[in-house]
Amino acid sequence: MEEYKKEFTEFMLSCEALKFGDFTLKSGRKSPFFMNAGAYVTGRQLHDLAVYYAKAIHDNYGLDFDVLFGPAYKGIPLAVAAAMAVYELYGKEVRYCCNRKEAKDHGDAGILLGTKLKDGDRVIMIEDVTTSGKSMEETVPIVKAQADVEIKGLIVSLDRNERGKTNMTALKEVSETYGFPTAAIVSMKEVIEILKEKDMLTDELLGRIDAYYEQYGAN
Repeated sequence: MEEYKKEFTEFMLSCEALKFGDFTLKSGRKSPFFMNAGAYVTGRQLHDLAVYYAKAIHDNYGLDFDVLFGPAYKGIPLAVAAAMAVYELYGKEVRYCCNRKEAKDHGDAGILLGTKLKDGDRVIMIEDVTTSGKSMEETVPIVKAQADVEIKGLIVSLDRNERGKTNMTALKEVSETYGFPTAAIVSMKEVIEILKEKDMLTDELLGRIDAYYEQYGAN
């Protein structure tokens, strides 16, 4: 397993972005863990998060892309910070682009923030993890309408490895419609493996995690 996955797991825990306990998700599911991407709030945390995104992008998609696109609103700081991290780590200068919820009709007018999209641009979409796929369903047509671009792939922070209209399952349905792959910095299965090796999970908690995935785990 790549070292950055292990480091990112520890990073999520240290930032309290990933917690274990008893949680009721928006879907109504009772989960033994909870991911809150809004927990990254300091400059150092955002820098480190962007570095992990950059490493995962490089690992999954290489550097043959031109634009990082972040859907409004959570994707905006991710796209900006990850573009900086790609340059910092690999010396590759990529542009960032984001969408507005509503088009602006004066000044920097239009539906987009950041760079203009051009025919032939190769785009990586960047998201957090707390998504039902709706933002991608709304955003991909916007991106495609701006220019004849190629979406190389989508990257998120955590794949919960669940079925149903949550997380990567819904995102993969969107990506399959438009013909691009999806990836994550780390999957929850990998997180559990890492924490088991470190003996950081009790038998009771492991039992609840196993039961959760028996009911909701993706095939």
